[in-house]
Amino acid sequence: MNQAEGITGQRSAIFPPPPSFVANARLNSMTTYRQLYEQSMVAPEGFWSGIADELHWYKKWDRVLNADNPPYYRWFENGKTNLCYNCLDRHLEGPNKNKAALICESESGEQRILTYYNLYREVCRFANVLKALGVKRGDRVTIYLPMVPELVYALLACCRIGAIHSVIFAGFSADSVRDRILDCGARCVITADGSQRRGKALPLKDIINEAIADCPSVEKVLVVKRYPDAKPYPCTMRTDRDVWYHDLAPYVPMYCPCEEQDAEDMLFLLYTSGTTGKPKGIIHTTGGYMVYSYVTARYALDLQPADVYFCSADIGWITGHTYIVYGPLQNGATVLIYDGAPNWPDYGRYWYIVEKFGVTIFYTAPTAIRAFMKWGTAWPEMYDLSTLRLLGSVGEPINPEAWLWYHKNIGGERCPIIDTWWQTETGGMMITPLPGATPTKPGSASLPFFGIDAAVLDEEGHETENGLLAIRRPWPGMLRGIYGDPDRYRSTYWNKWGGKYYFPGDGARRDDDGYFWISGRVDDVVNVSGHRIGTAELESAFNEHPAVAESAVIGVTHPLKGQALLAFVSLKEGYTESRELKRELEQLVSRRIGKFASPENILIAPDLPKTRSGKIMRRLLRDVAEGRELGNVTTLTDPAVVDLLRSRFGADDGLATEDVPNKPQPGRTF
Repeated sequence: MNQAEGITGQRSAIFPPPPSFVANARLNSMTTYRQLYEQSMVAPEGFWSGIADELHWYKKWDRVLNADNPPYYRWFENGKTNLCYNCLDRHLEGPNKNKAALICESESGEQRILTYYNLYREVCRFANVLKALGVKRGDRVTIYLPMVPELVYALLACCRIGAIHSVIFAGFSADSVRDRILDCGARCVITADGSQRRGKALPLKDIINEAIADCPSVEKVLVVKRYPDAKPYPCTMRTDRDVWYHDLAPYVPMYCPCEEQDAEDMLFLLYTSGTTGKPKGIIHTTGGYMVYSYVTARYALDLQPADVYFCSADIGWITGHTYIVYGPLQNGATVLIYDGAPNWPDYGRYWYIVEKFGVTIFYTAPTAIRAFMKWGTAWPEMYDLSTLRLLGSVGEPINPEAWLWYHKNIGGERCPIIDTWWQTETGGMMITPLPGATPTKPGSASLPFFGIDAAVLDEEGHETENGLLAIRRPWPGMLRGIYGDPDRYRSTYWNKWGGKYYFPGDGARRDDDGYFWISGRVDDVVNVSGHRIGTAELESAFNEHPAVAESAVIGVTHPLKGQALLAFVSLKEGYTESRELKRELEQLVSRRIGKFASPENILIAPDLPKTRSGKIMRRLLRDVAEGRELGNVTTLTDPAVVDLLRSRFGADDGLATEDVPNKPQPGRTF
């Protein structure tokens, strides 16, 4: 380990890439990084054209970037390609044909391994089943599945036939699923009979039945039996609408041609929380996303032919789209997907998987790393983790203590760590170390990826050391809009700084070496365990209850999740605080959004601090919750409200860390 000049202590240490890693890395020096980065800045069209040439196109583009109508940029204009072809078909003529593409492991021990040729045939079959159900090019298809191979088939099959997929994380409630289906007008829904989590059954099909009762656009529901050798979970099937996948699959061909997609054809919609109560349908298109997911996976994950790559994210989030499915498969990687919880049947589950399959690259969230820390070193010490060569972090800023623990206890002080910053909207990694080149600093996302002109600006748009993160030029993986709401796209992401730059909503600082340190959200979106949750959406749910006069939800610091949700609720006349009322409010949030969005605590407040114009001062609620000195209260209608809240609620009120009851003792259970 080299110490930065004048800096002591591991928290501020600089960790150069290990020589053993550098020797075989795809990009192995800062000199090369700087040369390529400079090329991507000075001659971006030539740079991106060279990357795109590594992939298959039916017709090459006429123009790499059309920036005539910002922020409605167009990439690889008039090019024709197909992302499924680049993930599968182009590997069938070379050594990857019989290489493992997917390794699938379930919580209860079922295992499936598919080669690239096997996966190609299964995707073709799935595509033909969709066609048999009437799904056509341009149709929206909602996917609500657990982490089974059919989830990967479904994404790639939609790409293959030109349908637009909208994956919904299988933890969302029926109400949240309904809102997303209504917004995109899906004609077909793909789900499963059920799922498992910590040994308990989850009735996915029944949730879909409830969700689509008021969705007239849905014509067909395709139902996957979770595991082929198991009995289906009991669920209600409507004969005129619902079809079992296993009933249709044997009767369709295992060859399906790819549609030639325009580079700007919509590829998928993925819904994310915003500062209003309505989720945003983020649009990603084919060509730019394809190129960006391919190149970021290639260099940031340093994918090598012998790697077994394990990302612990769910495919229902953007990390799963880009860095489980599209990026790795375009690079011919072997991808491991796990359908289950990291702490079932014990806290050693991930390390058992690493040892069992010889995992070489592990990509997870800081929340998970902090949970591993809490569970103790005895669990990873039980397993052979020597195959690991690269570790990654995604979803939220990682604190230095977690980084150092990860480096020592999982990576054995020999594995580089890529701490990556990016979003659903960006499509892929934006600020990240390149593991064979970038010296890393615990807690810093380090330097921008090729083509990313990142800066820290003040409110007026001037560069500053500590301020707001900005992206000052377009990049291929960028979102192309919000479905059905182009004005919201402009106002949400491009209104700041005169509409010239993309504003991701995060604060940041930049140190003397140019490294970026992301501080988190500066708007009313809270990052809980890597899930972006809009506080307005939660407040809207609370306010539906007849007892609630108004509510305010804030994000506060949490030792495990990074941030946790805390709800302040004031009641109407005639209602009083009770355990039953709190239980009803918790159930209301679970029903409207999902259990993962439940606040850590609901605090019944006599009133909420408001400005004279009626705006709730959430900043003061955060000060109260975290025990800080209060900021300016002179603008409040009633400053005494804050003192009343402070007397009732202390710092960290109700913020207990998540755990599993009856913590098991270390001992192999598999």
